[in-house]
Amino acid sequence: MSAAASALDALKRELGELKDFDRIAALLAWDQQVMMPPDGAAGRADQLSTLGRLIHERSTSPELGKLLDVAEPVAAKLDPDSDDARLVKVARREFEREVKVPQDLRAAITRTCSESYPVWVEARQKSDFAAFLPYLEKTLELKRRYIECMAPETEPYDALLDEFEQGMTTAEIRPIFARLKEVLIPLVRAVGSSDAVDDAPLRRQLPVAGLREIEQRALAAAGFDPDAFRLDTTVHPFETAIGISDIRLSTRYEVEGLESLFSSVHEFGHGLYEHQIAPELDSGLLARGASLGWHESQSLLWENLIGRSRPFWQRFAPDLSEIFPDQFGSLGSAEVYALVNKVRPDFIRVEADEATYSLHVIVRFELEQEMLSGELALSDLPSAWNQRMHDYLGVEVPEDRLGVLQDVHWSQGSLGYFPTYSLGHLRASQLWQRIASELPELPEEIARGEFEALREWLRENVHRHGMKFTPAELQERVLGGPIDPEPFISRLREKLAGIYGQALIP
Repeated sequence: MSAAASALDALKRELGELKDFDRIAALLAWDQQVMMPPDGAAGRADQLSTLGRLIHERSTSPELGKLLDVAEPVAAKLDPDSDDARLVKVARREFEREVKVPQDLRAAITRTCSESYPVWVEARQKSDFAAFLPYLEKTLELKRRYIECMAPETEPYDALLDEFEQGMTTAEIRPIFARLKEVLIPLVRAVGSSDAVDDAPLRRQLPVAGLREIEQRALAAAGFDPDAFRLDTTVHPFETAIGISDIRLSTRYEVEGLESLFSSVHEFGHGLYEHQIAPELDSGLLARGASLGWHESQSLLWENLIGRSRPFWQRFAPDLSEIFPDQFGSLGSAEVYALVNKVRPDFIRVEADEATYSLHVIVRFELEQEMLSGELALSDLPSAWNQRMHDYLGVEVPEDRLGVLQDVHWSQGSLGYFPTYSLGHLRASQLWQRIASELPELPEEIARGEFEALREWLRENVHRHGMKFTPAELQERVLGGPIDPEPFISRLREKLAGIYGQALIP
């Protein structure tokens, strides 16, 4: 074996073992949210803290740095888009970022997040923000220490955003979100109170057995492989990949109407992304999505552009009528399509329609920056949240369970995550423009419950690359330019005009 091959192989072995540790941590976290009895929380916090410390030690070790030093000259002679060259590039970036974070800080973040989750679960159930407040305060202080380690050149929030959307800055997001607010607030006001669509069938809880049946049929058609995927219930739906052939999805059923179906389809989009990463990348650092914004583009594409589309309900409205004859037996596909796309300003982000969804995200984006800067005292967070929900969505939040406590993210330390949801919305619409031009028969295929061509297009253009390319590089390769809100805005206006009439659309 040549010295060059030996250097790369040694680096890949080390990175492969680190990937195994990461996946073990992911499995422990999945178990905590899905299977673990509540009294296991303290022990799980210890386990995750220990594992986090070990991962940090190895991912910042001088030995790994030396392996990178030896491998980089070798990688420089390769095709810059080759797997090995990209692996070394990504590994160097992650190494340089991790060495900035002290071991005790990384362990403290991991422990605090593990301790916070069960407290958040109970606080959410009881609508008791005061119980969660000390944990949020501790999390925020740790995040401020993390930002100091990163020493961002521009705004502090950029350091948190970069964890989830590499290279994206707060300054880039603000004008995008300003444009969305400019369009969405008056649009929601115009159609949100319309009685053109009676969504009474969706304003009640449906039998869980029926919900499981409709989601199983829809996911099976979409490509859910029971040998590689599983679906469980949890408090807050999520997806995690233990490997490209071990995809864990979750949903929840204590919701109205078909929200559990859309939740499951959303998480399937995440899972399909991980499942279709090239097998040769599976054991290493590149076996994950390019960014959270790219991940959300996949989940939201499946949830909204497919799951709420007219062709989808041409296929599944008859199943809906069969499974729920009392609620949907008299409704055709056009009526179901209108129901599931009704603009209904409400409290819960994960149950929001396309028109209101990004306003939920913008509320969180703005509040996180104010929390971080100290402009907003955390004790005042519920009232600030409720005021912004009133200003942007016109709703009065009745209790913190439906307001500031609804999302799991802050209990997991994921500040900076929320903007990726809206970036994903916008990317999904940009992707759909290209997909529609290259797969002109797709609407007819979806109406027949056929998704093979779509899955293959996504695999070839997005999924197989994993993390080989930066978010901006993948954006340029696939979409030919930066994130643009206009395709989303145009598509949304056209869809709502078809449901509510053009006269109502500002």
